[in-house]
Amino acid sequence: MNNTTPTHRIIRYRLLTGPDDAGFCKRVSAALAEGWELYGSPSISVSGEKVMVAQAVIRREEQA
Repeated sequence: MNNTTPTHRIIRYRLLTGPDDAGFCKRVSAALAEGWELYGSPSISVSGEKVMVAQAVIRREEQA
């Protein structure tokens, strides 16, 4: 019998949103540099001249 405590993975989720500009790209890049991973495809919404984007990111963390 194994006497070790099982390790569980906690998945943290964030949805980054904003206008489709360099600032949004920098925020996604910063999240990746902090250990977040892309989750799924980006989403784009257009309303008139306004273009909004969203990207989900996750972080897997080991928990005892």
